[in-house]
Amino acid sequence: MADHEIFARLDQYILRLMAESSPERTAWNIEKIRQGKPTNWNYIDGCMMTALLALYDITGDEAFFRFVDTFIDAFVEEDGSVRTFNPDGHALDDINEGRVLFTLYQATGKEKYRKAADFLRRALDRQPRTEEGSWWHKQIYPNQVWLDGIYMAQPFSALYEKHFGTGNYSDVLRQVTLVRDRMRDGKTGLYYHGYDASRQAFWCDPETGLSRCFWLRAIGWFSVALADLCEILPAGEAAPLREIFSGLMMDLLAFADPDTGMYFQVVDQGPAQGNYQETSGSSMIAYAMLKGARLGVLDPSFRQQGIRTFEGIVQNHLSFSGEELTLGSICLVAGLGPESNRRRDGSLEYYLSEPIVQNDAKGVAPLILAYTEMKRL
Repeated sequence: MADHEIFARLDQYILRLMAESSPERTAWNIEKIRQGKPTNWNYIDGCMMTALLALYDITGDEAFFRFVDTFIDAFVEEDGSVRTFNPDGHALDDINEGRVLFTLYQATGKEKYRKAADFLRRALDRQPRTEEGSWWHKQIYPNQVWLDGIYMAQPFSALYEKHFGTGNYSDVLRQVTLVRDRMRDGKTGLYYHGYDASRQAFWCDPETGLSRCFWLRAIGWFSVALADLCEILPAGEAAPLREIFSGLMMDLLAFADPDTGMYFQVVDQGPAQGNYQETSGSSMIAYAMLKGARLGVLDPSFRQQGIRTFEGIVQNHLSFSGEELTLGSICLVAGLGPESNRRRDGSLEYYLSEPIVQNDAKGVAPLILAYTEMKRL
């Protein structure tokens, strides 16, 4: 299938997803549909809303903006509180969807969007921290820093400083730098999934506090966060992030599958022991490389590498039947603990035991995000 035909089908698919979705039920979140759960304020919808606003920016099609405005409006109360948001959970995941509030407020002038940004900022002000100053990933994971947490909260935090704060990005820079200092492996340049500053979690190394493996989707979210932060922060302020970002992208090249350009579920293990090319994390890395090259943060050669990864996903794991899309090779979920779930021990065997599914939102949303950068070429 030629690129122009794939793009046309993806465009049709995205429009159909919007047509079949509402704030009560989203067509892309198959997991919730199967479980009979209503839509809530969550990070995957945040990723999707971000991608749809990018498509609006690229195409000028008001349908994308109207959908996001209607969707977010349904969750934000007039006083700025967010329906279904649980402040006592202290979950960084629940901050991510708030990153679209700034664009919506600027475009619509709805004061409740400004109040909602303040509401989420106050939630972050109450977020527990490690002694070094990193936010806990969730209340149920005390003193734990998860790599994907950088994506979940730091772009929002930076956008708040840019639009409503004093322009002080020191806390953003500090937390990302702490992740680099504590969670990067010196031999491979890859980042571990989790770090327990207290060294108490059953899954961590008692000396380093680190988990055991390099999980692709966690590295993918971190990569997306770095690309986005390099765009949000002023160039001078972003210099440390640009260095961290370019270093990670360079180190990842060694682990790309030579035939497809994709990356493996456990990044450094290749195809051994049932390891597989995973689409959600590969989509994120494609996005990060394409965006980094577009911004001039990465060498222009990364543009071709990002294209190669995107095309590897499309050619090997994406198929269409009419207006139906099937995206395969998606890891359903992975995590570390808590104590009551010792199966999630961070081992290679654990990451390869989680279900591999089709069309899950955690794969579809990143694919559409990567597609927005392909459309900018």
